Amino acid sequence: MTTEDDGKRLAAAVRHGDAERIRELLDAGAGPDTPDERTGLPVLCSAIAARDEPVAEALVEYGADPLRRLPDGTTPLLRAVDTGSLWLVRAVFPELVRLPGPAREELLDHARHRARTAAEAELRRRTGLPGRAGRTRLEDAIGCWYEELTLGGQTLCDGNLAILTGLEAKLRRRTPFRELMARALAHPDRNRNHQTWSESVTALGDRLDDGTWAEAWDLSRDPDPVNRLFAADVLLALVVGAPATGRAQPFLGRARELMPWAERERDVKVLDVLLNTLTWAEDLETRGIGLRCAAHPDPRIRSWAPELLDADAAGRLGPRSLAVLHGLVRDPDADVRARTCHWLEHHRGPEPEVGDALLELTHDERQLTRIHAVAGLAYRDDPRCVEAETRIGPVEPDLGEVEPPLLAVWYYQRRQEERAPDRHPTSDYPGRSIHPPGQE
Repeated sequence: MTTEDDGKRLAAAVRHGDAERIRELLDAGAGPDTPDERTGLPVLCSAIAARDEPVAEALVEYGADPLRRLPDGTTPLLRAVDTGSLWLVRAVFPELVRLPGPAREELLDHARHRARTAAEAELRRRTGLPGRAGRTRLEDAIGCWYEELTLGGQTLCDGNLAILTGLEAKLRRRTPFRELMARALAHPDRNRNHQTWSESVTALGDRLDDGTWAEAWDLSRDPDPVNRLFAADVLLALVVGAPATGRAQPFLGRARELMPWAERERDVKVLDVLLNTLTWAEDLETRGIGLRCAAHPDPRIRSWAPELLDADAAGRLGPRSLAVLHGLVRDPDADVRARTCHWLEHHRGPEPEVGDALLELTHDERQLTRIHAVAGLAYRDDPRCVEAETRIGPVEPDLGEVEPPLLAVWYYQRRQEERAPDRHPTSDYPGRSIHPPGQE
């Protein structure tokens, strides 16, 4: 049985944004719809007012009702839409089976109404204050950005067009291609990394139909490069087809159709997306596009060169491609060298020049590039990896998860022992603060 003290503790944990403590209290029997004594509203409303996604998600996960009708006629879900926070709406969105027809129409109508007014204008309406709102650019969980706008002590996010697009897709409403494109281009800087752009591209990419492909392809010769960029993004989404979800990728075989567009495209942002799409193509006839990429003045384009170089049926690189790779490992841009290293690390062709290129990258200024270059040598059973490993140095703490490549030399030495059992066995991984599997 939930006690009054349990409710107070839960409300306090919600106000402090302590999702872990909230889960503990809910596990112990606290009610997820407990009212906050300060407002009289369910604690879920407090989490929504604070735009606290982890807390709101925990409460809904444990049974808080986002469709509960509140005294003012709204619901927690409608209030989440009002914040303009896309990820907050996702956090409190109920299972579709719990959302009856009238509630769906009410939700969409509310989202459409909020999407008609920009966040800054809405803040002026709510506060009655003139002037410009303060703006803070933030990044969401998948790397898209949005803005928080503040005026008169109130804060809204600028994600209402993204929210509308996401809700329409979730509720299986087929919004016209051109309307979704207009939403994507509505942000003043027309930036493909904004949430609104991302939601429009995702909604269209998830359709996986020929009509969407044709509408995007029709924009390939549009004079506005931003329109072409949106089309290229949609085609990439169609080709990729959400592989992480295990869904089919019916357009994977059509990626090669973008080659003529890539060959004539001059806008760097658009070309960057097209080249990304081409790397997904099966049995691609590259027609020298990798060589041209390697000579491009922009490093974003040069970075795609290794994946688009000409190779024979067995995957072996020809002399020109190998010469290009050696040029890329000396590229003045560190990102180009890193991307080249990543490709070389996973290339399993027999060309000795690949090992030489990896050895050169073990002297790179970036430690992470050196780590992966050493690993590439080890994966190729190149004995030079042992000496090259000494150039890695103490592992920098901000590199994240790099254990597998750091263990590559240790596993190489183990393989050598298995082939020559009379050799002295390798003990602990040399010079590292980590250990092979099973050793502590």
